[in-house]
Amino acid sequence: MSRRAVVLGGAAALAAAGSLTACSRTAPAPPPHLTAPSPASGLPAAQADRALLLQVLAHPDDDLYFMNPDAQHAFGSGTPLVCVYVTAGEADGRNKSAGDRQPAPNKAAYSAARHQGLRQSYATQLGLPVFTRWNVSALRLRSGFQVEVNSLEHRGRRVELVHLDLAMHTPAGHMGAPALWREPGLLLRTLVPDGSPLRTVQTYDHDSLISVLVELFERYRPTLVHTLDPDPDLQASDRATQIRDSEQPGYSDHADHTAVACFAWAALIRWAQGAKSGPPAVAVTAFRGYYNHHWPKNLPPQVLAPKAAHLVPYGAAPDWSCGDPAGCGDYNVGGDRPLTNRKGWVRATHHRYPGPRLTLFPDSAGALTAYGVLGLRAVRYEEKEGEFNAPVDLGGGPLAPVLGGAALPDGRHLVLGLRLSAIEGLGATDAREIVALEQRGPGRYGSWTSLGNPEGADADRGRRIGVPVAVTAPDGRVHLFVRNAAQGVSTRVRDTSGTWSPWRDLGGGQVQDGLTAVVADDGQVHVYAAGRDTVHHWTPDGPTPLTGLPVPADAVAVDGGRLYYRPPASARLLSPGGPAVDFPGYGPVAAAGGYLLGLGTDGRVQLLENGRITRPATDPVTLDGPSLTVDRRGPTAAGLSPDARPWLWRPRQARA
Repeated sequence: MSRRAVVLGGAAALAAAGSLTACSRTAPAPPPHLTAPSPASGLPAAQADRALLLQVLAHPDDDLYFMNPDAQHAFGSGTPLVCVYVTAGEADGRNKSAGDRQPAPNKAAYSAARHQGLRQSYATQLGLPVFTRWNVSALRLRSGFQVEVNSLEHRGRRVELVHLDLAMHTPAGHMGAPALWREPGLLLRTLVPDGSPLRTVQTYDHDSLISVLVELFERYRPTLVHTLDPDPDLQASDRATQIRDSEQPGYSDHADHTAVACFAWAALIRWAQGAKSGPPAVAVTAFRGYYNHHWPKNLPPQVLAPKAAHLVPYGAAPDWSCGDPAGCGDYNVGGDRPLTNRKGWVRATHHRYPGPRLTLFPDSAGALTAYGVLGLRAVRYEEKEGEFNAPVDLGGGPLAPVLGGAALPDGRHLVLGLRLSAIEGLGATDAREIVALEQRGPGRYGSWTSLGNPEGADADRGRRIGVPVAVTAPDGRVHLFVRNAAQGVSTRVRDTSGTWSPWRDLGGGQVQDGLTAVVADDGQVHVYAAGRDTVHHWTPDGPTPLTGLPVPADAVAVDGGRLYYRPPASARLLSPGGPAVDFPGYGPVAAAGGYLLGLGTDGRVQLLENGRITRPATDPVTLDGPSLTVDRRGPTAAGLSPDARPWLWRPRQARA
């Protein structure tokens, strides 16, 4: 999160705000030459032999505000953590505290103080004293660039903080990372924080920043990458509010977040496509940023408290005795300010691409086929003797992390994805598209087919679409649904001959991504989404408003006509119109056959069966979105772990 204080006045303020559009708006350009989705090779996909989480951040503290509790749960389980901070975070150089709201500006000292705050926060997360000494060194990369690395290890757990320290502004006063993403030929210098082992200013261009990120991916070989949001929501807001909240005009995030997310995804694509041994075994999660200010807060007190607690040693205070003359943290967010800030960023964690990490298809005997995304490509897993076998590459990349799918009437599988078709910057037009892969027979697939974008030729709006969901109606037609840029729902329908209808806007609006599509007992297709005010509902004919339902914090699950979701800032689970459900936790739940699957407030997988909560005997640390399916043998849960490997759980192995 930036500490860019908006202290400019008049025309200067408007000029600075105008520069925020950066990665979100590109100059008009011809449509890019889009490469076809990579084909399904049918070859084994890579598997990792150990887990590592790497996060790419714009500013010091973006991880603490936006990527927890997900990162906490992975790191707390023993997964090594590497955080890459692209900018120096120096903002205007004023490290404001409660007792001094107008300190003298010192960018090198403020950047160093934020580095120290990070060390304090992660030392406590390792269970060490807050002022534990770290190993601070310079690392020279093959490209010739140097980065600062802060490392600390305790009882087998390790964290590394990697600082690139690009300046947050160009010499002309424009925002640095957005300009570097957008403008051909731009050069951006680094800032040297006080006390840094790097004493020389370096100069980056667009390609060298992507290359350095690729080199860091190659060095650390992460199995899980966290990024910020490359395609923030369109939001209606007046210019004064946008300037006050440091948001891009019309977009629900800071321009640095968006630009660095675009750089991260461009680097991921280059890394995945350029690996000599095939795409790496890596899963990706993108996190919303200032979006959290606009939508219901979804973290209950049991989850919020530890998340906010990690910001206390980061923010610190001027009277802390850390021994760093530059300062002991980011005093702007010291004490209880993250919890009292009216924007409430810390009170929510939202994913840019929400939904189950594995799309499950059981066969007639109950054995599962699962589809997921590794190395930005689709993969298939087959269940053998109660476990998933090695992944098989199905191509399609570069894909967002969550797939949709539907079983065709003859049992074949239809897999759907959101493809980042072009993400290049430098004034080029970015593009996103929905793609489909149809199974031809056991182990055989056709070519990936583009289903286009519900926003048509409007490339900027086309970047704001969501992940696809689909369901097969009793008449054999497949209904595909996508959240559109207007925050409503668009649809295409595949008839029984395999022909797709054009895109059609079903209307509605003001809903989060994470749609739920089901066939109800009446045989009709229904779609549900979490809105700002209540649960929103559609049929293929258009919106069908529901009345009297409480506000949902996350996606809505549906089973047997009953809805399940959590209200804002609560661990409770609601089921309006039905009996009370005792299933405390956080985040969305999955529902099928009378069973509920979700995460407890500790982030662990749990299942509700006949009023009884069970957990796997060996609790899997799971990424967002565990999946649930139910057949005659009972429920089966599955998901991905931080090591980019699937887990599978049948509750006969559960413990109460």
